[in-house]
Amino acid sequence: MIEVKFFGGAKKSFDNDNITIKQDGLTIKDLLSYLMKNKPKDTPDLDVENLLIAINGIDSSAKDGLYTKLNAGDTVSIIPIIHGGSSQRTQFKISNSLVEVMEVSKNQKNAIKFLENIRKKFQRLKIQGISSRFVLGKSHIKKIIGLSLTAKKNKLLLSNKLETDILMRLAGTNQILRAIETVGIKKGNNFIIIAIGNKTELNKLYREVKPFLSSLLFNDDNHIFLKKQFKISKNQMNSIISKAPLEDLLLEKAAILF
Repeated sequence: MIEVKFFGGAKKSFDNDNITIKQDGLTIKDLLSYLMKNKPKDTPDLDVENLLIAINGIDSSAKDGLYTKLNAGDTVSIIPIIHGGSSQRTQFKISNSLVEVMEVSKNQKNAIKFLENIRKKFQRLKIQGISSRFVLGKSHIKKIIGLSLTAKKNKLLLSNKLETDILMRLAGTNQILRAIETVGIKKGNNFIIIAIGNKTELNKLYREVKPFLSSLLFNDDNHIFLKKQFKISKNQMNSIISKAPLEDLLLEKAAILF
């Protein structure tokens, strides 16, 4: 048997927090097909294109994605990623957590002090700053944050802070100092702010940092840099059947940290 747990809007789609499926030998793709065929009538639609699907707490994209095989006793978590905010903002919801991602221009003179100041001013938010070079794009950062939020829910954080867990997963290491040295913000480079909390506080933060933001979020192509940084070979890339093999390999490194 497989236990399926629903989070956020997925609960409304199935009128339940969880269900048990007795079929064995399913893949994630089979499971989604089963769920859509058996979804109660007159309930909200489930957007299967915007889901974080975790198997026993590990993001399925770090395994074989939709073709990941499920085993008896597995727990599958279905977590909708809900997009929101204006076209100039990158804001999304994972389970019950509202997240906003912003990119600060490299013209900011003292990036570390800038980050410290907004942390002091917005203590109700979880805020982390990371080098822009370590993010492939929106999908990559959403899934990394999703891994950390899932780890927090399952009490499997790599650190006692959610913000540090995100940093460590992006760096692919369980050593905090190494993660800070590797992925932490650098002088003279754009850096990304990840903020998690309620909408009111996120709006206040956005207004505060808006004058310093880069006009184009995730504009740089970091593929070559990240392949070198994580020593990912051409053979490794070719071994992944995916539209985004580098992203999947980075997520795999992030998911297996303990």
